[in-house]
Amino acid sequence: MRSIWKGSIGFGLVNIPVKLFSGVQNSNLDFDMLDERDHEKIRFMRVNEKTHKEVPFEKIVKGYFLKDRYVILDKHDFEEAAPEKTKIIELENFVDITDINPVYYETSYYTEPEKQGRKAYALLLKALVKSKKAGVGRFVLRNTENLCVIHPMEDVIVITKIRFQQEIRPVSEINKVEDINITKKEMDVGLALIKQYSSSFDLSTFKDDYSNELLKIIKAKAKGKRATVKKMKPQKATSDDLYEQLMQSLGSKKGA
Repeated sequence: MRSIWKGSIGFGLVNIPVKLFSGVQNSNLDFDMLDERDHEKIRFMRVNEKTHKEVPFEKIVKGYFLKDRYVILDKHDFEEAAPEKTKIIELENFVDITDINPVYYETSYYTEPEKQGRKAYALLLKALVKSKKAGVGRFVLRNTENLCVIHPMEDVIVITKIRFQQEIRPVSEINKVEDINITKKEMDVGLALIKQYSSSFDLSTFKDDYSNELLKIIKAKAKGKRATVKKMKPQKATSDDLYEQLMQSLGSKKGA
């Protein structure tokens, strides 16, 4: 893996030099858009909406629509607003990671200590494991300030970017179900159904089936074979009654 960032984790007065590596990769297949007639790649052009003429890259500026007009920003404006280009992930406080709502999570990076920071890295790693806490800090990546959680995973310190509060949309506009009455027997069966399907979380049991099947179809078509398309056969409840549907669900799990 190639590192995408070099800096330090600030742990009190201790600086731990680290490299950052992307901890995730996309499992989706990469498709090119082609002209149906000759299978040549489609090229996208930056076109003026009014004149329909292509605009050279050096003539493109950035603008923000405010009230009834665009306010144009130049390089200096972005530099003025940009966070200080610090190379330190300063741990601001420590929290229970269970207190962080999953809706905040973005993407994760693995850290690797530089030679001179291995002992301090090991101390922070073991302290996080023993305290069952996660650090919260900020760092600058590609000129953007990021909020992050520092947590252990399989003897590696992981930096997971999380969203700022203003990036989370309020749920006030969502229609809720507070006025729906659930009977005791419906709740009991619902809890029984959850218990029946409960198990330890094992990520390896979840595969990207869609991409795998799509790749099989691509390979078959490349050999001139006809692709087989599997048809879904969704299960249907035999009753409109919620309690009856739950009872049928209890007996429908394989191995139950």
